[in-house]
Amino acid sequence: MQTLPLLSRPGFRKLALAGAMAAALSAASMAVHAQAVPSAAAAPAATSSPQAQALHAQIDERAKAIEQKLIAWRRDIHQHPELGNLETRTAALVADHLRKLGMEVKTGVAVTGVVGLLKGGKSGPVVALRADMDALPVKEQVDLPFASKAKGMYLGKEVDVMHACGHDTHTAMLMATAEVLAGMKDQLPGSVKFIFQPAEESPANFEPDGEKIWGARQMVKEGVMANPKVDAVFGLHVSSSYPAGWIAWRPGPAMSSADQFWIDVTGKQTHGARPWSGIDPIVASAQIITGIQSIISRQSNIALEPAVVTVGAINGGNRMNIIPDKVSMIGTIRTYDEGMKKDIHKRLATTAEHIAESSGAKARVKVVELYNAVVNPPDLVAKMGPTLERVAGPGNFGVQPKSSASEDFSFYQQEAPGMFFYLGVTPKDKDPNTAPNNHSPLFYADESALIYGVRALSNMAVDYMLASQRS
Repeated sequence: MQTLPLLSRPGFRKLALAGAMAAALSAASMAVHAQAVPSAAAAPAATSSPQAQALHAQIDERAKAIEQKLIAWRRDIHQHPELGNLETRTAALVADHLRKLGMEVKTGVAVTGVVGLLKGGKSGPVVALRADMDALPVKEQVDLPFASKAKGMYLGKEVDVMHACGHDTHTAMLMATAEVLAGMKDQLPGSVKFIFQPAEESPANFEPDGEKIWGARQMVKEGVMANPKVDAVFGLHVSSSYPAGWIAWRPGPAMSSADQFWIDVTGKQTHGARPWSGIDPIVASAQIITGIQSIISRQSNIALEPAVVTVGAINGGNRMNIIPDKVSMIGTIRTYDEGMKKDIHKRLATTAEHIAESSGAKARVKVVELYNAVVNPPDLVAKMGPTLERVAGPGNFGVQPKSSASEDFSFYQQEAPGMFFYLGVTPKDKDPNTAPNNHSPLFYADESALIYGVRALSNMAVDYMLASQRS
């Protein structure tokens, strides 16, 4: 899950954006379990028929039978985390498992991705289920017997590596889902494509001026949603913001887009005691940062959708009495509406350039669109909501508020209707409002929640197929 932009330019790499997930997931989202889901549409007749009930019972039975295997996979992957596009060990584990289940398996998709195709015994739609496999450059501080001691190379430096965002649980849950559904393939009215994706958090060797294609976007580019064409795609993300086993979802815009921007402000170097002899890019940059805030507070219609523009790092100068030639800054833009996003991009450039010009400096603005907003189609949510309610159980689900975190699951949603939801992993005796967030070195996932994820993904695939039979 992307939370804040990569600090990838030389000079910025040493500046970590600590507490990124804490900023992305607000206190309001952490208290979501107190909210109730509005009355969901009644389950389609096809998903409440005797055939459906038999399949649901079989899913529950099969999931329970492999729960310990599920937990073992999760612990193994957690102990051996790998950064984006370097997930070779994880990919090999996944590919070997899918082959043993008798699936058609493709490896090396989008560098290290794995895709398995399970063909059901009856004709029907193709449902895709997605899990991300990559870890983060974080040193684990959780006292676990399977805690990560791994190292990796990130932006040219050796770093500690940890599954601080829970992608180890995603991979293990989808491996278990694959085993559950493979055991029922003769009864499935359709096919399931299992997408194990690398680099959701971006590649370990991200180049700021290189091609901005990785993870889900690259998998789509390489045809993962075609041959056979995917009719619907589902995915989940674990979150410390909810108690273990809690399921939350939202129709419409659910997670924000993530855009990265650079602003280079060029002035004229001079002695700090004689500022009038040069052009001070530091003062101009300070005025630009202040001016940028008015884009949201005074120029954007936040009654339509919220938006955020944040400068996360600034670098310029190296001595107390020298005014430098140049200052560089980097930041993020978060939006939920495509029109607002494009408008903010234009206003960012106009604001920076004109403020710099007013002091005799020059500003160069570059914006890179990283991830689009995750938008759950309301009709698909109405169709699948009853499935998640049944899996979660009474009083164990709720509405997900909009999150300013971002997810490249959005690229799959551009190719087929897709629904993304959250699964709580905070122990039920702990307060989700104070639990360490995703991306924290103290992030902890209660493994009792994982079977809920397996049941949710399995039931969504089956129920979508059954409903499509009757539609």
